[in-house]
Amino acid sequence: MELTIYLAGEIHNPWRNEIREEAVGLALPITFTGPMEDHDRSDQIGEEILGSQLSKIAKDEAASSINNLRTQILLSKADIVIAYFGEQYKQWNSAMDAATAIAMSKPVIIIRDEKLHHPLKELANKAQVVVETPEQALRAIAYIFE
Repeated sequence: MELTIYLAGEIHNPWRNEIREEAVGLALPITFTGPMEDHDRSDQIGEEILGSQLSKIAKDEAASSINNLRTQILLSKADIVIAYFGEQYKQWNSAMDAATAIAMSKPVIIIRDEKLHHPLKELANKAQVVVETPEQALRAIAYIFE
């Protein structure tokens, strides 16, 4: 069995690399997907595909529609979604991806510090597992293969 795991969450932190490296170290049969991690590419993709836009709002909307297409396809193919919430950035995309995955009946693991319990309580209540570190998330997944 091989799993596809979508890594939703902040892009300003090396948490994805930690999970990928540990999965390799444990020889887990996992393919990882996720949002575009190149922030500039993500912001520019609308104009790259659709051409120059008339305003910053139109530019954001164009990029958003293409990024949403990518996200929906990758989420639909995922077996599990891991959503990371850090303290420094507001992760609206992480919350949206986790909520979408829940609506698609995808298993969700939320990574969040205990300090973020209150603002994420409803979302966490719908997730299958809530952990505090990327290592704990991967250990939960490794258990599936035992």
